[in-house]
Amino acid sequence: MQLETTAVHAGREDLVDLGVHAVPLDLSTTYPSRDSREEALRLDAFASGAQLPGAPIYGRLGNPTVARFESALAALEGLPAAVSFASGMAALSACLLAAVSSGRPHVVAVRPLYGTSDHLIASGLLGNQLTWADPDGVAAAIRPDTGLVIVETPANPTLSEIDLRALADACGSVPLLVDNTFATPVLQRPVECGASIVLHSATKFLGGHGDVLGGVVACDESYARVLRQIRIVTGGVLHPLAGYLLLRGLSTLPVRIKAQSANAGELARRLAAHPGVRRVHYPRLGGPLVAFEVEGDPHAVIAAVRLVTPAVSLGSVDTLIQHPASLSHRIVEEADRHGCGVSDQLLRMSVGLEDVDDLWDDLDSAVLAAISSGSRSVPAPAG
Repeated sequence: MQLETTAVHAGREDLVDLGVHAVPLDLSTTYPSRDSREEALRLDAFASGAQLPGAPIYGRLGNPTVARFESALAALEGLPAAVSFASGMAALSACLLAAVSSGRPHVVAVRPLYGTSDHLIASGLLGNQLTWADPDGVAAAIRPDTGLVIVETPANPTLSEIDLRALADACGSVPLLVDNTFATPVLQRPVECGASIVLHSATKFLGGHGDVLGGVVACDESYARVLRQIRIVTGGVLHPLAGYLLLRGLSTLPVRIKAQSANAGELARRLAAHPGVRRVHYPRLGGPLVAFEVEGDPHAVIAAVRLVTPAVSLGSVDTLIQHPASLSHRIVEEADRHGCGVSDQLLRMSVGLEDVDDLWDDLDSAVLAAISSGSRSVPAPAG
């Protein structure tokens, strides 16, 4: 099936047999059984990371609604399995813990990454060791104890892109984890370029409406079993209602991404000719994100927009704008931010489904207001 068809039908294949049209929402925290011997055997299987048919024993071991979302996302990414979590950071944490538990705690990562991802990996809080590398330096950075290579492309917030095929070749037998949050499987399927692990902050485009938190990792079944074991003991489970909303979000994902990308591409074109804009960052593969560096005060732009929503996060049906140096990447050291292209003048915009001319009128006036404010380069506020 084509991706658009898969997005609508994946995770829903049994609804006709069940005699329902809408996906069932199972909110149970526990599942009764009169056969405690059978429950003991099932508990052993769940504890090993297996995904069993039928009801789970307890909500932390699994949930039928969440399992539907996982199977649908795996199908969209072209991988055998997916494991969901309470947030994107919980998903990344599980991958780092999996590397540590495998006896290969060393991680090679490529900047820029989402700011909190950068902080978590660099902090060593979960027991991993880190080497930062440029894409062409990954092969040299890999050690015998390297358990993971991490990259985000297009990157947050500069939208820089990486040749995933070349990077996968450089990784050799070391698993390559690609954060595919910005591209989504509509624009990019990393497995087709050699990646073995694909991570999403499902909060963003997969949900698509700014009303659900979640994270998900698509991978093979053997890695999924490890992630499920970690999820069981750490408890970072996706709530069933979140799973329901995310599965619903997937059904419109291709339509939303294509429409939002068309708006973003047009805004990138217009911003490139704006006298108040130094530089525009827009990926070759397209997408709904645009980043741009302004001549005036970036905080004045944030204060001046009226239709565009000044807020962190991205991927909603409405357009959001934020200042990475102050918010999403504030936790990254200033020198490291600047070193990977996150300047103090940079603004990141997640483009929604509004009329593009309405969006442009708002942006144009906000950027002009920043120029007229008289301040041309304002550093991020002190923390």
